[in-house]
Amino acid sequence: MSLTAGIVGLPNVGKSTLFNAITKAGAEMANYPFATIDPNVGMVEVPDSRLDRIQELIPAKKIVPTTFEFTDIAGIVKGASKGEGLGNKFLENIRQTDAIVHVVRAFDDNDITSVSGKVDPIEDIDTINLELVMADLDAVNKRLAKVQRAAKGRDKDALAELEVLNKIKPVLEDGKSVRSIDFSDDEQKIVKGLFLLTSKPVLYVANIAEEDMADPDSNKYMDAIKEHVKDDGEVIGVAAAAEEQIAEMDEADKADFLEMEGVTEPGLNRLIRAAYKLLGLETFFTAGGPETRAWTYKKGTKAPQAAGIIHSDFERGFIRAEVMSFEDLDELGSESAVKEAGKLRLEGKDYVMQDGDIVEFRFNV
Repeated sequence: MSLTAGIVGLPNVGKSTLFNAITKAGAEMANYPFATIDPNVGMVEVPDSRLDRIQELIPAKKIVPTTFEFTDIAGIVKGASKGEGLGNKFLENIRQTDAIVHVVRAFDDNDITSVSGKVDPIEDIDTINLELVMADLDAVNKRLAKVQRAAKGRDKDALAELEVLNKIKPVLEDGKSVRSIDFSDDEQKIVKGLFLLTSKPVLYVANIAEEDMADPDSNKYMDAIKEHVKDDGEVIGVAAAAEEQIAEMDEADKADFLEMEGVTEPGLNRLIRAAYKLLGLETFFTAGGPETRAWTYKKGTKAPQAAGIIHSDFERGFIRAEVMSFEDLDELGSESAVKEAGKLRLEGKDYVMQDGDIVEFRFNV
């Protein structure tokens, strides 16, 4: 399952620094706008301590974590929806992502230029969100012109889309996001096909100073940011520059650095998990033999479709799933103990996968 989050923000807020820390991909950094022009794309492993425990109890030749994709998109400037800066080029890059990671500057440093001349995360958030709203309004108006013509012929699909567009337009005109609208399941399918920027879930990342790592909520900008976006998305604090350094360290140095800073894990682990959760993603595992592996699936996925994530033949010829929970394996200490305790379950086509399931799929093609 390939899902991606686009990292956006004003120029020089630390997007590419954060991206480097996440992926160790070496994206270009420079202290001027548009150092990033074409989007950089990188894969990152989703941290999950359960993999090591499963490997300990059901040894395999190797461990394969699940992954998540991040895209570093060029800095947005005021007027971008009308073509300023990189204009529609960056907008199109965002449309291709599943979620938005919105980075805002929450640190003071006179050596790093701010495009607005001051550190004001609230103004920065509003600048970008307004550009996304205006871009969506333009897209909706263009789409309305086409759909209205089709609806005159009483086309059923056109009439349904027209109703959704008419529901969206006044909200955008009011400067609000499509995320703020309640849609029915049928309407949501139509919205998804419109690829609107403000319909995507968003995670706000406050780029904080290193001295705030141990307690991001103590950052002087954090309360205001959380209050400002409380109805729009989650907020986490990450010290991007420090995280980039951590990403380059060996395990021993990393542990020493984290202990010195008073934190138990890199902030990037929290970011990756938050982005994962933002999209309603969960993890199941396959264990033993060639590999112990984590697999990503959408919450609510049934067993045959989960099997299809591994291989289409698994879904096509699905017979049953042999399932145990990670919690049962962890508590009982071995696969045989799980079986003896009657905790190994046989599940059919209607079984809804649960986070932490350890599964062996039976199929016949």
